[in-house]
Amino acid sequence: MTRDAAATRQRLLAAARDEFAARGIAGSRVDRIADAARSNKAQIYHYFGSKDELFDAVFDDMCRQIVDAVPIDATDLPEYAGRLFDSYRRRPWVQRIASWYRLERAGSGDLAQGVLASNRAKIEAVAAAQAAGTVPTRFAPDVLLGLVLHLSGFWDANVPEFDAVVEVDTVEVRRKVVVDAVAALLD
Repeated sequence: MTRDAAATRQRLLAAARDEFAARGIAGSRVDRIADAARSNKAQIYHYFGSKDELFDAVFDDMCRQIVDAVPIDATDLPEYAGRLFDSYRRRPWVQRIASWYRLERAGSGDLAQGVLASNRAKIEAVAAAQAAGTVPTRFAPDVLLGLVLHLSGFWDANVPEFDAVVEVDTVEVRRKVVVDAVAALLD
């Protein structure tokens, strides 16, 4: 029975992830999520409480997966950015859900504690690398981490009109731009 419950929960999270990535919180429908998960609305409310709490569970799960898959190496921030870029290629929904999170959750006062703890740990790792002299101190550790994170998602944050005029059109070249840009921050 536990296996069925875990499988149902995972199906609901995967279906919700796709629904939220496509439509955000406000535009998503619990009926569509339940249908896509081969489940029912009652199961969503049983496991997650509400549509908003389901979104939070999707967001937390997504962030945990990325943190687990792409641990920071503060002594090689360019390659860390490249690995984040690679992770976003494998998980195209990440940037969309993060955008919906910023649009629909910003200012709510409810911070994702797992993400907050992860960011603090990464800032501490950057600060330690700076203190050891392996990373320049041109930028404060929190600012440097923010620049690395944003550069890793640069290509996903652009509007189509920008992409239409940019000649960097292969994944390999785009990854190299990210890695080189982060390396330039460290010069």
